[in-house]
Amino acid sequence: MDETLRQLGELLLGSIPTIVLFGIVWIAYRVIVHGALKRALTQRRSQTVGAAEKAKADVAIAERKTAEYEEKLREARHAIYKSQEARRQQVLDRKTIAIAQSKEAAETLVMNARAEIKRDTEAAKASVQAESSNLAREIIRAILRSGAAAKLPVGGR
Repeated sequence: MDETLRQLGELLLGSIPTIVLFGIVWIAYRVIVHGALKRALTQRRSQTVGAAEKAKADVAIAERKTAEYEEKLREARHAIYKSQEARRQQVLDRKTIAIAQSKEAAETLVMNARAEIKRDTEAAKASVQAESSNLAREIIRAILRSGAAAKLPVGGR
């Protein structure tokens, strides 16, 4: 057992320079690398978080602008539809007026045509009346002549 303790003591004594060297390396790491590494990681994290927050803010601004553009687009479409409807209404009003004028002109033409037909009918009736009187007289003369010729003697006297 003594031998084991003695070997253990030698091992401990031999490991002291390693322990001291490890302590120096650890202290140097903490002083030189760890502080710079921690600052770099903190800076990267803040930049990453900052970039993410900036990206979120940019997305929110873009969404707001998109909503504004869509609203303006809706308003522009509405204005276009209103102007188209106004133009359609104007065309419809013009057509209605043109139809009314055409109907009025057609009614005037029909009334004039009816009046002309009535005058022509009256003139035709008067002409037929006059012709029928003349024809009746000629028929009567013809009948009277044939009746008078039948009463005359055959010899001519």
